[in-house]
Amino acid sequence: MSFYLLRKLIRKLPGVIIKLVPKPEHVLREGFGAREVIGEICAFAGYKSVLIVTDKTLYSLGYHEKILDSLEANKIKYNVLSNTVSEPTIDIISEGRNVAVNYGADCIIALGGGSVLDSCKIIAAGAKMPKRNIENLLHKFIYVNGKTLPIIAVPSTAGTGAEITVAAVVKNKRGIKCSTIVIGLNVTHVVLDSELTTGAPESVTVCCGIDALSHGIEGCLADIKTSKEDMNKSLECVRIVLENLPILISSPDDKEARQKMCLAAYYGGNAINKQLAGYVHAFAHSIGALYHIPHGKAIALCLIPIVSYHKNICRDKLAQLSVYCGFSKETDDQEAAADSFVAALEELLETCGFERGCDLIDEKDYKKLIRMINADSINYSPPKTLNNKEIARLLDEIKKGGNVCGLYTGTNTGNSCKAEKIF
Repeated sequence: MSFYLLRKLIRKLPGVIIKLVPKPEHVLREGFGAREVIGEICAFAGYKSVLIVTDKTLYSLGYHEKILDSLEANKIKYNVLSNTVSEPTIDIISEGRNVAVNYGADCIIALGGGSVLDSCKIIAAGAKMPKRNIENLLHKFIYVNGKTLPIIAVPSTAGTGAEITVAAVVKNKRGIKCSTIVIGLNVTHVVLDSELTTGAPESVTVCCGIDALSHGIEGCLADIKTSKEDMNKSLECVRIVLENLPILISSPDDKEARQKMCLAAYYGGNAINKQLAGYVHAFAHSIGALYHIPHGKAIALCLIPIVSYHKNICRDKLAQLSVYCGFSKETDDQEAAADSFVAALEELLETCGFERGCDLIDEKDYKKLIRMINADSINYSPPKTLNNKEIARLLDEIKKGGNVCGLYTGTNTGNSCKAEKIF
């Protein structure tokens, strides 16, 4: 059996598995400066000593100080670990586990972006298994008997949704990124504090925003039966980003828009947990890894070609997105509505200043990229399984850039997919 047929055969398996993984039952607190209530949260929960994990940048900016003040006001002991980096390693996880165990922490406060949040998931799991080899915590699935240490997640960016996702990505000793699903993850509270995002450079704001947008879109398009509530969260994620990301480009100090973007990222995390990602992420992960392109920029490169390529398969869902976001009416033709939605995506990417095309992508790398994309996509539930020729065609479109902002209609004929630019 070919790998393509295998992928087609098990295409719905990831959706079945993700439904079986228990999701954290947490309380959401949100608002500008909301991290000031963390001391009260800890006191109410009965925590006596907590470990705060953050990164060097946030620590140097003093963003942790309001949390410390609230802990002190509630007479809660704390320890601070501030050496987490953008690519968390097994050594950082090991140090964090040792500090948590030796200090007797009964809660972890994760203050930071996706790297900090992911690190804390493994630290919280490892603290419940202090004698286990730290490398063994990076298997595809890690089961914690009972639950991990409680985590209060305080994201400092509005993009990854890692504050609630059950997966964590950490580098092992060989420098290879390992994606681990934590069964028993115990995130008790999520605190969405937009004050933490106000000082971010525009490049960070737009890259994180586009990442959140892709989570919402792929959640809506995924071939997974989901609840109306979860679908509405994915739809709302998309609408919020399309409305508020342009506002932050022209008015970066707009507190309301920043808070809404934090909520969009949170809804995007729910989409990953319940509906998984798709080919936008499979392509972006692979292209980003091979050519060292930041994740948000890689997502932006891949978004239009891949969403357009799938238009014939999910025209109804794209039309639903268009109507929900206010670009079309319910009475509009589905194809016209889908076109309007893709056009809105194009306009957003242009407003954000993303470049079209990527000269780094080399045709001689296609075989390697195709293997990487196939291997990554097997973890998701896309609306269609792409064959190698279709993946190569999309790599062409992503590379060229001149055509990626056009809309495409595709007709599947065996192992090929013909595309025609319609404007």
